Amino acid sequence: MNHPNLVESMMRPEFYPHKPDTVELLQTHISFIFIAGDLVYKIKKAVDFGFLDFTTLEKRKYYCEQEVVLNRRFAPDVYIGVIEITEDERKNLRPGGEGGIVEYAVKMKKIPEEKMLYRLMEADKIAEADVKRVGRHLARVYGNISSDEKARTFGMFDVISTNVIENFDQTRKYTGGPVSSEAFDAIESWSRSFMDTNSALFDMRIGQGHVKDCHGDLHLQHICIEDDVISVFDCIEFNERFRFGDVASDVAFLSMDFDFNGRSELGNIFVHVYIDESGDATLRDVLRFYKVYRAMVRAKVTSFMLDDGGLDDISRREAFQRAKRYYDLAYEYVTHED
Repeated sequence: MNHPNLVESMMRPEFYPHKPDTVELLQTHISFIFIAGDLVYKIKKAVDFGFLDFTTLEKRKYYCEQEVVLNRRFAPDVYIGVIEITEDERKNLRPGGEGGIVEYAVKMKKIPEEKMLYRLMEADKIAEADVKRVGRHLARVYGNISSDEKARTFGMFDVISTNVIENFDQTRKYTGGPVSSEAFDAIESWSRSFMDTNSALFDMRIGQGHVKDCHGDLHLQHICIEDDVISVFDCIEFNERFRFGDVASDVAFLSMDFDFNGRSELGNIFVHVYIDESGDATLRDVLRFYKVYRAMVRAKVTSFMLDDGGLDDISRREAFQRAKRYYDLAYEYVTHED
């Protein structure tokens, strides 16, 4: 478990060398996130969900280091490094002090919330030029990532099939709820058919060098446009199977998110610019397949919330409707021609 005094200590402004005026705590199911003025300190919770394991200090150190290394590819100016949190003989916790190491934290620059891509879109402050810049930025980043022997194994048919079929196996129980049996069967049938008839296409993508160590969670909430700087953050560090794959899967994720939020025209611009900048001419051949896959991933994650007994009625209804929208989007992909 994490140190019992960790959260209390890190909520105090005097804990930090730069002495922020206030400290705000945000939590996810896997992280404590302390916003301390213009800096952010991210702690991994000592949890094991099967697909990730942060239960030991050594593992949390390793994944903190991985988070910094992997995310610097996309946002080199945001991720400062990994710091040690120590406990002195008086049982006081401090960053980088003397004493035994009790925890590790990822230290980051604070990203302005109002400059996040989804916030800009909500405020109707996003322009086509911004989306084009994102496309060019990502094309350059992925262009600098090699497709090595390890990465290529994640583009093999068996691996892709496992990922896709796992989604259907884990969401089948939600038929009759946020997704009808008819829609579910259509999405699954289309996906299986695409895989069965396009094994050569998947092999071609491997041979063309498009299967890489990617981001894995590329959506609107993980992109910031601040003046001349584009920062893409929070790539998946804790599970290689969720991160390695065809670059098209990442591109499809962001494109799908534009569709989900009613801005398909921006998603189309993003894809066009990415393809033009990267020279990835065969990406369009797999784009719809991966958009279906990504919509089903989001449908699955949202559907899982319906199993949370502690969820109040309002949150449950919101999760139900959100999951339904993802299933509906996947169904639209497989029943409508481009």
